Amino acid sequence: MPSDALLSVRDLRIAFDGVEAVRGLSFDVRPHEVLALVGESGAGKSLTARALLGMLPRGATTSGTILPDLSAHRGRRISLVPQDALSALSPVHRVGDQLAAAVRSVARVSRTEARARAVAALDRVGIPDAARRARAYPHEYSGGMRQRAVIAMATVAGPGIVVADEPTTALDEEHRDQVLRVLAERREAVGAALVLVTHDMDVVRDHADRVLVMYAGRLTELGPAHEVLDRPRAPYTAGLLASLPQHAPPGRRLPALRGTPPAPGALPPGCAFAPRCPLAADICRTADPEPQRVEGRLVACHRWPELPHPATRLFQSQSQSQSRGRGRGREHGPGQEEERQPV
Repeated sequence: MPSDALLSVRDLRIAFDGVEAVRGLSFDVRPHEVLALVGESGAGKSLTARALLGMLPRGATTSGTILPDLSAHRGRRISLVPQDALSALSPVHRVGDQLAAAVRSVARVSRTEARARAVAALDRVGIPDAARRARAYPHEYSGGMRQRAVIAMATVAGPGIVVADEPTTALDEEHRDQVLRVLAERREAVGAALVLVTHDMDVVRDHADRVLVMYAGRLTELGPAHEVLDRPRAPYTAGLLASLPQHAPPGRRLPALRGTPPAPGALPPGCAFAPRCPLAADICRTADPEPQRVEGRLVACHRWPELPHPATRLFQSQSQSQSRGRGRGREHGPGQEEERQPV
């Protein structure tokens, strides 16, 4: 384990019925940093995050190492901000009582002191009239307030690592920004590192120090967030960025990654991204690339030196080619009817 790491993951594998959903993942979590895990649905981001907490679903088998093992110290040294706060909070207990229980699980204090700390924790995350709101039930909170409440619960004991699993998925942009600001303030106040699972590249750019891009359960690219987003070295990272509206030339179709990620039990030979990659060559279809050190980051790609700059052009040109193909298919001469496909 590196001396500058709070947590070190090596060759993590997570399988269900013998089928691997996370395949040999290695990374470190450094003190005070924000490490973002990004990728399409099914990439293994949430499974990886929950493995750090020892909260994998039943039936999961694991191998590799996570050091130190913090699963026995949830709440104290590592904590979770879940995706769905409404499901995470008990509907039959007042929010303040649930926070007070969290306080007493990590500190030997009286019920009165625990309730006072619970109210203070709600106040710190910006819950208005915290003493009164502490007596309310979760369904009486808005979505943004519930997410603030679980942030208060996750940080009340001052853990060294906070894992946030898509904490803003169900929120609109205004509440998303508010919740992320509160999460950043509380993380900084307790001096914690943050492992942030997200689909939102704007969130990565604005809040992350480093980013780990995952595809089909493996590392695709890992490095400083701004460097990876400004000049990706893996085609998959470039494809994710090309799909963002700001990368679409005016008046042109928005580029998109063709196809879908493979199911864990149906991986193609070689690189799992090869069937969707415009740069794929024979070696990509036969040999799965291992992460290699490239310009201060890790990249798992055989053909990274051949990416254009900006790398998003790779997918913009692909989108334009597909658009021209569809346009040719619609052309027909005078008196000719356009061929219709059966519905």
